Amino acid sequence: MVMGTDIRTFYQGTWHEGDVPIMSAADHGAWQGTNVFDGARLFEGVAPDLEAHCARVNRSAEALMIEPTVSTEDMVEIAWEGLKRYPKDAAVYIRPMYWAIDAGPMGVVPALGKTGFAICLEAKPLAPPDAATTLTTTRFRRPVLENAVTNAKAGCLYPNNARMLAEANAKGYGNALVADANGNVAESSTANVFMVRDGEVFTPIPNGTFLAGITRARHISNLGLDGTKVHETVLSFDDFREADEVFLSGNMMKVTPVTEFDGTHYQVGPVTRRVREMYWDWAHSA
Repeated sequence: MVMGTDIRTFYQGTWHEGDVPIMSAADHGAWQGTNVFDGARLFEGVAPDLEAHCARVNRSAEALMIEPTVSTEDMVEIAWEGLKRYPKDAAVYIRPMYWAIDAGPMGVVPALGKTGFAICLEAKPLAPPDAATTLTTTRFRRPVLENAVTNAKAGCLYPNNARMLAEANAKGYGNALVADANGNVAESSTANVFMVRDGEVFTPIPNGTFLAGITRARHISNLGLDGTKVHETVLSFDDFREADEVFLSGNMMKVTPVTEFDGTHYQVGPVTRRVREMYWDWAHSA
């Protein structure tokens, strides 16, 4: 099922109108789950960090033992070819992806050199600046590298995220604040997380259980240049209960204010607003 409308698909060397079939039932990616993707955004005529997202999907493929077949530079060029088919004011989700086609011995390890590639573009608006969410806890946790490919943006990781989100939604919340294997806060079920206390910003330190996102890194850089101290550190759920502001960071919506965590309420504060303002200024100046 698609998230947006007005879809275009790059597959087998050309752009197609619509959501075209790209995978066969016997493809390794279909029955063994060897598929990776990434996401970038076009909005207001800019596609910030598109190159970084394309580079990361190649790294994700290698982490899942899939041989990437398109260079970062070529991928960026292909994406822009497709984006030119949209109106200048369109907001588009850009999703490059790989999957393994053939299997190696015993059918488990993907065969090298047999890789599927596609880019899916979907028109999907960004959330308005005041669109916020709420958080709760979940019994599900982020895995570690020893038992999951946490160093890749892999489709096989997302059923775990989905059950976190479904549990939160069933409790009446918009998202889940998720622990790592040690019980410390890792991220939300769908995005990285930041908190603000006494004017300083804190975010969980990358420890191999979650992807430290490209947009997350951009916020950290922008905050530092703006003179705001950012701490990448170990954070507990109690730390978030004592926070002044909380916001999520992800490519899909860039900055999402949080107004509640399990009964603890927050204002959409000045730091959260400033992070969004700085991101838009950077995106239009890059």
